[in-house]
Amino acid sequence: MRRKLSSSAEEDNEGSTANHPQSNHDEKKTTFSTAKYDLTRHSDTLDRRKVEKALAPAQLTPSTCTPPAKPSSPPKKSGGLPAGQTRDKMLDARARQNHRIRSPWSCSLLTLTATLSALSLMLYILHSFATRQLDSKGCDMYYTSSMFYHFADFDTEHTRFASKYSLHLYREIGYDEDSKVKGVPVLFIPGNAGSYKQARSLASETVRHYYNNVQQNKEALSAGATSIDFFSVDFNEDFTAFHGQTLLDQAEYLNDAVSYILSLYHDPRRSQRDPVLPDPSSVILIGHSMGGVAARTMLTMPNYQSNSVNTIITISAPHARSPVSVDSDLVRTYQRINDYWREAYSQKWASDNHLWHVTLISIAGGSLDTTVPSDYASLASLVPSTHGFTVFTSSIPGMWSGADHIQTTWCVQLVRPIARSIFEALDVHRPSQTKTRAERMRVFKRWYLTGIEDTAEKMLLHKEPTTLLTLEDQSNSINPAGKRLVLRTLGKNDKPNAHVLPIPPQGTPGRKKFTFLSNVPLEEGANGGHLDVLFCSVLPLQPGHSAALFSMNIDLSDGRAGSTRLACENAASDRIALPASYRTSVHPFDKTPPFSYLQYELEDLGEHQFVAIVDKASGATTAWAIAEFSDASESIVSVNAGLWRLVAFGIRLKLPAERPLTTSFEIPALYSSLLAFKLRMGNQVCGENAELFTPLLRQYLSEPHESRYVVNVKEANVSLHGIAPFMPPPLRSQAANHGLSLQFWTDPTCGSSIDVSLMIDVSGSMGKLVIRYRAVFAAFPLLIVALVLRKQFKVYDDSGVFVTFAESMDFCFRTSMPLLFLALTVLGLSLAASSTAKSTGWSNWGTNATESAVDYTKNDLLLGSHDPFFWFLGPMFGLLSASFCLMVNYAALVVVCLLQMPLRLLSFRPKWRRHDPTKKPSMPAFAATSPKRRIITASVLLLLVSTVIPYQFAYLVACIVQIATCVRAFGHVQENRSAANHNFYNYVHSILILMLCVLPINIPVLVVWIHNLAVHWLTPFSSHHNVLSIMPFILLVETLTSGQMIPRASVRLTYVTNALFFSLAVFAAVYGITFAYLLHHIVNGVAAWLVALHFSGSDLSLSGLTRILDGHDKEGDVKKRP
Repeated sequence: MRRKLSSSAEEDNEGSTANHPQSNHDEKKTTFSTAKYDLTRHSDTLDRRKVEKALAPAQLTPSTCTPPAKPSSPPKKSGGLPAGQTRDKMLDARARQNHRIRSPWSCSLLTLTATLSALSLMLYILHSFATRQLDSKGCDMYYTSSMFYHFADFDTEHTRFASKYSLHLYREIGYDEDSKVKGVPVLFIPGNAGSYKQARSLASETVRHYYNNVQQNKEALSAGATSIDFFSVDFNEDFTAFHGQTLLDQAEYLNDAVSYILSLYHDPRRSQRDPVLPDPSSVILIGHSMGGVAARTMLTMPNYQSNSVNTIITISAPHARSPVSVDSDLVRTYQRINDYWREAYSQKWASDNHLWHVTLISIAGGSLDTTVPSDYASLASLVPSTHGFTVFTSSIPGMWSGADHIQTTWCVQLVRPIARSIFEALDVHRPSQTKTRAERMRVFKRWYLTGIEDTAEKMLLHKEPTTLLTLEDQSNSINPAGKRLVLRTLGKNDKPNAHVLPIPPQGTPGRKKFTFLSNVPLEEGANGGHLDVLFCSVLPLQPGHSAALFSMNIDLSDGRAGSTRLACENAASDRIALPASYRTSVHPFDKTPPFSYLQYELEDLGEHQFVAIVDKASGATTAWAIAEFSDASESIVSVNAGLWRLVAFGIRLKLPAERPLTTSFEIPALYSSLLAFKLRMGNQVCGENAELFTPLLRQYLSEPHESRYVVNVKEANVSLHGIAPFMPPPLRSQAANHGLSLQFWTDPTCGSSIDVSLMIDVSGSMGKLVIRYRAVFAAFPLLIVALVLRKQFKVYDDSGVFVTFAESMDFCFRTSMPLLFLALTVLGLSLAASSTAKSTGWSNWGTNATESAVDYTKNDLLLGSHDPFFWFLGPMFGLLSASFCLMVNYAALVVVCLLQMPLRLLSFRPKWRRHDPTKKPSMPAFAATSPKRRIITASVLLLLVSTVIPYQFAYLVACIVQIATCVRAFGHVQENRSAANHNFYNYVHSILILMLCVLPINIPVLVVWIHNLAVHWLTPFSSHHNVLSIMPFILLVETLTSGQMIPRASVRLTYVTNALFFSLAVFAAVYGITFAYLLHHIVNGVAAWLVALHFSGSDLSLSGLTRILDGHDKEGDVKKRP
């Protein structure tokens, strides 16, 4: 059965007749041979009724069709017009309607509504990211007087990268300007596009701290501290985050640099070290950003010298996963490095672990770091807590602020604790130049952690009594058991005074703990300050013997008989600094002197009987102190509310009037880093001058170590880096998740209750999606474009009309997209259910959870989260990507129009001359270049790809050529609005959109290649010269430059086309974010199939290829080109 001619064929026939009426039959035969369709090809399976119904507005009645037979009765007039005029107006109206629908600028109401809604949502998310849940910046700039010595003799005899990279030694002007090494080597490693000069702040602080403090501290010198030789590597601002081979090259060079640095200490001409001391055998590494990843990579390289690195401190380094996945080498390198570290720490015996001596510290900047998600800095999946930890800058005592990616290199509040911790970890008497691993971990925890953590080590347990406290019973008070001690004003008695609290006996019900808070510092020594906190035991000692046994004697008995002597340990070494909180406080990093806080479990005080608070102030001051023993049941409250309830209704808490000094609320359901909340706290009613301090809040996670403080709490943003998308699970699968905890310090003397509410912050939560899901727009747009192209080819193979991108988008909005998004949602929920079943179901029955294998790739699928609460993210990002693709479509149209305008001006002809058959067309034909020239061009380009340039550069050239093809095709559409011209332009335009969506995946590696050329590094990439990765694109683009429209496929070939585009869509949705580099190769396969379809209309031979490229059909006649 023959069906009605489509508008594509009819309009082409009409245009041909108008220009060449004498050869109407021949023109019709030629143009219908390949560019249109076979009238009897698809009469068996496809549902043409749906397609013809959808395309009904696009069909025109051809002017060359035979008119109907004359009716027996005259036709009725419509609107008082003759029948002929009515018919002409109807045809004109249908022609105008056809022009509107076929216009590439047209857009249906559904598509327009969905696009505007998605665009509004996108702007809302970006606005929330820029304005909501923002941390305050508290970093001060560090200023230096720096100079660098370049080691020119570190040349090609030592490393093959000497012509690209270089090594430098930092020296501070006015302190140390000698180029000879004399201390402990420390090597700074810059990150992606970083400079070796970023080491200046940290290096300057080490120099100044040594000469101003350590050099005069005999105790520190005897403990092994000495000066530091600060080296830095110049990587010529390499883009390490984009290219895996560059990361490996840097790691190889760093190992060579470490060997060279250690050799300097063996050369008497280059070293001024004390000959008595052992020569260094290891170097301390400090890596910023990708420099931290390069530091870990060093230990996996073949040229790594065993035990040459034992301490690594990284700053804002993405350890857990690659920041981008556009390069296959980078993804594989990350996987190999992380597997190496995990396997090392999974060994049963220390002798089998090559990293047993290594300590790794990861410092993250927090929410202010918008370059690399701070979630990726986590070491939970790589290193056990005995060898390293992750800490956020907001947790570091004295800093209490976030920092962006660059601030972490020069922030005064950060470089000072890092420099001091390095000095304390040194032991120049050992060949490794550092203390043992356990001692180093103890040092780093003391400098970087708050000290309130459950795992915090108390120095009190390792100390011997150093203070003899003598009390006279009648003049010094002993606080009643269970009563809180409150000192509102220190120094009221104008002489030292002691207040003693008896320690409850071990085994007392209620899990007691001791807490102390004051606004004065706690220091050891005779001149330690206004206040001492001593933990004492009764000591029967004869008078006159105290000086021989104790370094400090506090006698408050005035020499009277009947006094009590106590052997005490000073708790100043366990002092925890807290941000000061007053009514005038704004930020935790204000310059106000911090509070002093102590916290001990009752088990930690088993060897002591009393706590003595010694007031040594000589006059009345504004200082105060609070001390008490409280029950854990009163100070720790668990909120057992589910996540859905918390999001829907929030929670309301109450601090009772009779409450301990500190109260903690544990909320296990709040574990996601994608959620943000708003906390509001009622007023603390104490009167104008009665309160000692205003409420202080600490919101924290136990793993990673992140604490954020809020002073003078009235309203606070609550959001932490908990479980994040795409993050691998912890190294120890049994690690418990305690969720978010809120710890309040409030004045317990006020005697009034305080209301606390916690509600979801929708805007703030939407803003959290930006930094964690920005890679979605490298994958999901291909999902949308694949569906659109699939629909375009389906309609074209069925009807001969290649619809516009926007029209196909409208079809997809009505059919395939909802089904696909629903399928992805169901898949995500099923993955979440299976993940829950694995953690709690039969798979763990009868096995030890600590020994079960951990699947570190389980969060690589879809959107990287197995939490069913976020089921809506798939459809939401799909809608946003559809809007993004439509904007790319119209942006490409604008570019094509702008580029075509000069061509139209050059080829402008009056309207009365455009259809003059005697005049030669002004615009050149598509097949202006010979096939030989195109074959030679493609061959040369492929040869360059195989030898010099990466295939990403050839892909960029292909995109530019495709844009030129679109410009020429659009010009022919403007010249002759025939169906064939419209079909060809819609086809090449959609291919351009597909190529533009793949372009962001190829740009980063291209940037690396261009940078290498700029620094005169001409070594070819080892993994980006695969000709097959670009050949289909080149052949497809070259074919389209000849104006060759793809022939309509048979039923079986149509199935293959549909399967390819559908597979591309599914892969982009499921694996596209984690393995973005594979999307290029899948689209490359699609391009190969399109080239095969182009060749399907001719013989598969060299002559057939020549005819295709030259635009000839099988009979040798030149096809009519758009």
